[in-house]
Amino acid sequence: MNIIFLTVSRIKDIESRGIYTDLMRKFRDEGHNVYIVSPRERRYGEDTLLESRSGVHVLGVKTLNIQKVGFVEKGIGTILIESQFQSAINKYLKDIHFDLVLYSTPPITFTKVIASLKKKHNAKTYLLLKDIFPQNAVDLQMFSKGSLFYKYFRWKEKSLYGASDHIGCMSPANVNFVIEHNPFISRSKIEINPNSIELNSNLQKIDRNNIRKKYNLPENLPIFIYGGNLGKPQGIDFLIEALRVNKLRKDCFFLVVGNGTEYSKIERFFIEDNPKNAMLMQRLDKSEYDILVRSCDVGLVFLDSRFTIPNYPSRLLSYLEYKMPILCATDVNTDIGSIAFDNGYGFNCESGDIAAFNKCLDSFLCPECEIEEMGKKGYEFLLKNYIVDNSYNLIMSHFKK
Repeated sequence: MNIIFLTVSRIKDIESRGIYTDLMRKFRDEGHNVYIVSPRERRYGEDTLLESRSGVHVLGVKTLNIQKVGFVEKGIGTILIESQFQSAINKYLKDIHFDLVLYSTPPITFTKVIASLKKKHNAKTYLLLKDIFPQNAVDLQMFSKGSLFYKYFRWKEKSLYGASDHIGCMSPANVNFVIEHNPFISRSKIEINPNSIELNSNLQKIDRNNIRKKYNLPENLPIFIYGGNLGKPQGIDFLIEALRVNKLRKDCFFLVVGNGTEYSKIERFFIEDNPKNAMLMQRLDKSEYDILVRSCDVGLVFLDSRFTIPNYPSRLLSYLEYKMPILCATDVNTDIGSIAFDNGYGFNCESGDIAAFNKCLDSFLCPECEIEEMGKKGYEFLLKNYIVDNSYNLIMSHFKK
């Protein structure tokens, strides 16, 4: 089949690891012709260009900055990207017949592009629902439900769901939320299709102590690592509180790796408080980051306590792949923590509850806790639920009916 994938993730190298590149490689390896439409944000100074690399066609579209940028430019960029993608597809891919249109959220503003492709090619449409907007913006008090912003984006969200033949949600809580808040959607089009990865087939044995020495990390303490975006959705204030309250502990070490709109806030904490049992690092190359993660012991997941939508961060996958249990501090609506606890590979608490967080921390550090065994359980859960083959087979099952 000819497959077109629309995303706001910057994709240049299809061989790099990630939830979208892994899935696109799977389609390619199964013999499909893959076309990816991806933004080339203003910050990179690049023009729109169609390239073929590693057996995949990538249409990079010049856009405004839409990732890790202020609310105003992000909002304008999100509105404009629909027409920018539409124009580029009409120019560069007008002679290609597409059988399947795949797309992910964010954003929710691809409806016209999707509807146009669907009508022109009689194609099936499949939404990978990774973000529930605009409700998440309301939760973080970026605007209210009475605002014009909300009304406009909610209209776009409903239109996107309506144009989708199938909607793949990240977890059971996601499915329930979409059904409850969108009764106009047929239940038959909603299914669980979570974040998924291709296992690293070239995994080399590493010397954990050498890796720790390289980054000046303690060799004899359990290391709790937070890796990924440092933005408002992650509830950085509580991450800072957890680090501050525990900065005198000598039985563990905290490592924070990433970037985002709230990076300066957490950087300021490190400068002012100078915790001896914690380190902050800028985002690393994916391959470097993966090696660093493998030298740590427990993965941290933080989400803002105000969320009413059930987020399911993809950083979980790196932790599970490298056989690490997780400690989740989240809102009460997501099920990432409860799934971890119920399946024996993590502990969870509500974001903002420092006593509960420290109880989880103590649970990992008590002599009875078998961190390695919990990590193995997480890896087994990954193999059963979060492998890219599962996502691919689920999408393709709709072509066998």
